[in-house]
Amino acid sequence: MASPPTGTHVEQPHLVSLVLQSKKALQHGEQLCTKANTLTNASAQCALDVLALDAKVKWISEAVLEQLKLAASVAKSIQHKRAQLDKQIREWDTARSQRTTALDTILEDLGTQLVPPDFHQTSSDSSLFGSQHSLDRLNGVIDPTQSPSATVRETPFERKASKKNVDRTKWKTLRDFVDESAVEEVLDALESDRTRLDDVMSTTYDYPETLSTAVSSIRDALPTSSAPPPIEPLLVAQEKTTTDMAKHLESLASHYEQMAGALHDSEAGVSPTDEEMQAMNQDTNELPSIMVELEYDVNYIQEAHEKLSLARTAAREQLDTSRSTLDDLDELGDIMSDMLQKQQDVETDCEDLLEGLQQRLLVVEDLHHRFVQFQASFNKLLIEIARRRQYREAAEKIVEGMMAQLEAMTEEERQVRDDFNSEHGAHIPTDICLCIENPPTRWEVVPWAGDTREVLPEIDSDILAQVRGKLAGGDGALPGSDSV
Repeated sequence: MASPPTGTHVEQPHLVSLVLQSKKALQHGEQLCTKANTLTNASAQCALDVLALDAKVKWISEAVLEQLKLAASVAKSIQHKRAQLDKQIREWDTARSQRTTALDTILEDLGTQLVPPDFHQTSSDSSLFGSQHSLDRLNGVIDPTQSPSATVRETPFERKASKKNVDRTKWKTLRDFVDESAVEEVLDALESDRTRLDDVMSTTYDYPETLSTAVSSIRDALPTSSAPPPIEPLLVAQEKTTTDMAKHLESLASHYEQMAGALHDSEAGVSPTDEEMQAMNQDTNELPSIMVELEYDVNYIQEAHEKLSLARTAAREQLDTSRSTLDDLDELGDIMSDMLQKQQDVETDCEDLLEGLQQRLLVVEDLHHRFVQFQASFNKLLIEIARRRQYREAAEKIVEGMMAQLEAMTEEERQVRDDFNSEHGAHIPTDICLCIENPPTRWEVVPWAGDTREVLPEIDSDILAQVRGKLAGGDGALPGSDSV
């Protein structure tokens, strides 16, 4: 009788140990499953956050890219407007080059054309041509109070038409009658306004490049579209893993209930058989492998959660970067507004300056035209003086011939009267015809009352020949008179 109780006493602690192991495994399994459930729920929330953050980042990036396209178009617009202004400026530079070249050509030509000394006198008058009277004559205005002798150097005697050993290097040229300071003033004003135009244009010179650089910088600062971890496979794997863990937990619970029931029966006097004990020992021995699987599953869920957490952290950083990019974009928008306003001001200023420069070109063209007319009129003046000299010489020959004829007639008449008086004068009383002894009237052809003998400046024959050649060769056109 004593044996059975003793046997029962020996098996009881072993059964209790199995129950305790089973209970401990069940509790640990519950902890692991609870942790896995918490991590799974957190992973699901992370997945939602990642998707939401990624959607925000994509939306912001797309909006930024659209705005950057607008900024790029603004840069191109400014560049196009600057190109149009540059084209107008280049066209004006071409016109300026033509007109200033033509002006230089006529001035150089004036500097090569000699003016005979008799044609000028020292004058302190200041004008475009050095002498206001010369300018008035070019404009077709002639002061009736000015006699021809007021514009030439009067000489008491006529000089011969051709002189020898004359030093022409000391002669003045037509350019000496041009007010160089007035011409320089016009050209300086032209260059000053042109420099101002460059200064105005330079204020927006770097705008297109600045905008393009800013656009590239903001585009480069956008978050890179790094693919998030495969959320759906992770969640599916987590779901499968938690399901397996739930099955293991059910197995642990069932094993614990079985062991607890055996312990209760043993305490009630019903001891398990050896076969039952062997089966329970085997089940208990399998508990460590189950716990290892549960630990592995929890670690897998932990890794998946960490991946999703890292993805969420990265998405938040990208969102922060995107928001910073939005701030940069807002700042760029303000800069673009200022640039557009400044470019508009530059266009207005450039148009005003170009209009003023066009007017200054008209002044240069007018100077060229006046100098061409000055040279042409001077050449015609030389021809006119030569013609007047021919007229004067012809008139003088007529006068000289008439005076010679009158002198001959007077001498002949005097001889006839002397013969008459010698033959008949002694026989005629002196108180009869008192005029009979008068000599014939002597005649002298003189200028009209109040007029003086015309004095003309001397022109060398080679100068006249050169001028006649120019006029005949070009129908009056002169070097430097080409249309500009």
